[in-house]
Amino acid sequence: MPEFTRGLAEVGATVYGIGDQPAAALPPLVKRSLRDYLQVRSLWDSAAVLPEIRRWLGGHTLDRVECLWEPGMLLAAELREGLGVPGMSVAKTVPFRDKEAMKRVLDDAGIRTPRHAACRTANECREAAERIGYPIIVKPIAGAGSADTYRLNSAAELEDALAKLTHVAEVSVEEFVDGEEFTFDTVTIDGRIAYYNVAWYRPRPLIARSNEWISPQVIALRDPDAPDLAGGVRMGFDVIRALGFETGFTHMEWYRKADGEVVFGEIGGRPPGAHQVDQMNFACDFDVYREWARAVTQGRFDAQIERRYNVATIYKRALGQGIIQRIAGLDEFAAQYASTIVWDSLLRPGTRRRNWKATLVSDGFIMLRHPDLETTCALADRIGTDVQLYAG
Repeated sequence: MPEFTRGLAEVGATVYGIGDQPAAALPPLVKRSLRDYLQVRSLWDSAAVLPEIRRWLGGHTLDRVECLWEPGMLLAAELREGLGVPGMSVAKTVPFRDKEAMKRVLDDAGIRTPRHAACRTANECREAAERIGYPIIVKPIAGAGSADTYRLNSAAELEDALAKLTHVAEVSVEEFVDGEEFTFDTVTIDGRIAYYNVAWYRPRPLIARSNEWISPQVIALRDPDAPDLAGGVRMGFDVIRALGFETGFTHMEWYRKADGEVVFGEIGGRPPGAHQVDQMNFACDFDVYREWARAVTQGRFDAQIERRYNVATIYKRALGQGIIQRIAGLDEFAAQYASTIVWDSLLRPGTRRRNWKATLVSDGFIMLRHPDLETTCALADRIGTDVQLYAG
């Protein structure tokens, strides 16, 4: 998020920040990029936030209200309407937050989505599961990423999951689609896609989030126009059009089954997380943050799009608990392939390891790039198997 703020400032925008943390807690890059900052009492009470902002602005007007964080998308839409600022309305934003509303719109547009149902009670979940048929996926209607998401193969497994989901008000019960999982990410201007990226999850996130020993990979593909990706890319264009997305970043996930059928997963009106935007930068050697800012403030995307590399991010999880004690295999890998490494964020010895279930970034990552996809995958797999962090 600090980089998006920087991008806005660098294209000439006067940037004001709103948050629920004190200004002293802002990262230095954000402080340098903001003209002013307002700390509000709560980001979840739009009725209170709107008058706070009006008092703060003191009669001055805004040109845009932007939010790139999933939980704040509806607040941003409410602020646009309340302040009379152009951009995505509440009605247009809801399908990007409500997975059932999203799929209903796409069903009506003839786009293949998993069979699905919205459920508020345990009995509704049980009935939907019987109607759809196992295996199923159960996930929050307004969730982000793979949090509180379960693949279930039986009624007994559903009962176990229901006991873990009591804090979630509404879930989507949907068909489990067996296939490889990809993204379709865009910067869009007035409904026109100015730039897009396709990334490949190895393995699919639900598997990676269920097995601590896995070192998940995300690979931004050098050739998103390859024939085997064409169905997903075409679906991505159709989804943007069907949902009426206007200007900004989108992050869609889709599946490719063994028989070649492509199936929609979900979409957010925001960028991907876990440093996937940085992958796009390294794939094309231009500043996506700045080009996004130019798109939302000036309606332009000026960078020449030349896809030079596949970029793989390999997220590592330490073996053991507590404090990182040592890193094995990194020096040996770097001695051979240092020219391919563009970012090393692995936690160093003396640092407490993170909760791998709470963040894909886990205990840091290695990001590398190479023009050839087969070589990229082989190098990423070596990081996965040969580089290990040990905690204790």
